[in-house]
Amino acid sequence: MTISHFSIEYDAINHQNTFTNGDTIKGRIIVVASKETKIQSLTLIAKGKGEAHSSDEESTFSVYEKYYTIRQEILGQNADFHEARVGSIAQGRNAFPFSFKIPDRDMPSSIKCRLCRIVHKLKAELKQSKKLPKKADTYFTFVSKPAVAIPGLMTPQHGCKQTSVNFGSGTVFMDVHTDKMGYKQGETLHIRVEIHNQSTRLVTPTVMFFLKETSFGNGYQSVVEKKLLQMEAQPVASGSTESVIKRIPIPRRLPPSMLNCCMFTLEYKLKVFLDIKYKVDEGVTIPIVVLPGIREQPTPAAFEGEASWNPNHPTWSSTPESLEPPPSYDALYPSK
Repeated sequence: MTISHFSIEYDAINHQNTFTNGDTIKGRIIVVASKETKIQSLTLIAKGKGEAHSSDEESTFSVYEKYYTIRQEILGQNADFHEARVGSIAQGRNAFPFSFKIPDRDMPSSIKCRLCRIVHKLKAELKQSKKLPKKADTYFTFVSKPAVAIPGLMTPQHGCKQTSVNFGSGTVFMDVHTDKMGYKQGETLHIRVEIHNQSTRLVTPTVMFFLKETSFGNGYQSVVEKKLLQMEAQPVASGSTESVIKRIPIPRRLPPSMLNCCMFTLEYKLKVFLDIKYKVDEGVTIPIVVLPGIREQPTPAAFEGEASWNPNHPTWSSTPESLEPPPSYDALYPSK
C-alpha cells in the first residue's frame, strides 16, 4: 500500500471553531506515501445538506435539501496547482493547501436532533489508476448569522390571562412581561409576572422554558417538545396581589433558534401558568429567540507563522466532529 495516510485538516478562525455565511475556510489535504506515487486526480468537495423526517408512524416522511456543493481540483488535469508535480506525489508527507468561501446566503446551521440532521462537511477524494478511490471527510460547524430582521426581536413582550377557579369562586388575573424576545447565548432572560388573585384559592405561579422541534414534509409535520427548565414562585394567597421576578440564564451552549429552514424549525417558548387545585391552567406562552453569541477571535499568538508549518496551530482533522442532540438545561446550567 503506497498511500499509508489520507486526511483533511482545516484551520480554526475562533475559539468556538465555528464558521458563518461568507467565511473562508483554509486547510490542507494530507497524503503520506511510502514512495513516489502516480495519481489521476486529487479533489476537494465542500457540501452543505440536510434531512428532516418524522418521529411517528402516522406521518412518515423524509425530505432532503442541498445548500451548496463546491468542488476544487487540487491535482489532476484541471487543477490550478503549479508547485506540485501533476500526475504524481512525492515520497513522505505531502500537504496540499486549499481555500474556499462559504456561500454568503441564508442557510440553516449545523444540527443533529431527533427530527433533523443538517451537516456542513469537507470531503477529499484521491484517484489512482486501477485502484479504488481513497476518501476522507470531516465536518465543520456552521452557525447562521442572527436573524435580526424578525419583527419585535428587541422589543418588550407581553401576555395576559384571566382564569376562573373550579370548586370555588372568583378569578385570577396574570400579566407576563419580558424585556425583549431575542437573547444571545450567555445572556439572561428577565421575566416579571403580576398576579391579581381575586379568587378563593391559593395559586402558585410556575415558569417553564422549553424547546419545540418541528419537521415538515409531504404535507405532514412532526413535533417534539422538550422541557428545559421549570421553577415555581411563592404561592399567592386569596385576595392578594404579588409581583414575581425570575431570571433565566441562557446557556452559551444552547443551540440557537432555527427559523430559516423550510423543512425544520427549532423554537424556544416561555410558558407561565398557575398551579391551582382542581384546575388546569393553559397559562401564557411567549416566544423566545436564542441568537448566536459573539464569536471569540483567537489571540494573534495562536496564528503566528504559516498554519501548515505551525504544530501549535488549531486544526481539525478528518475525524468526524460529534453532532449530538442538544444537552439538557440542567447539564448546561446546573442549579446551585
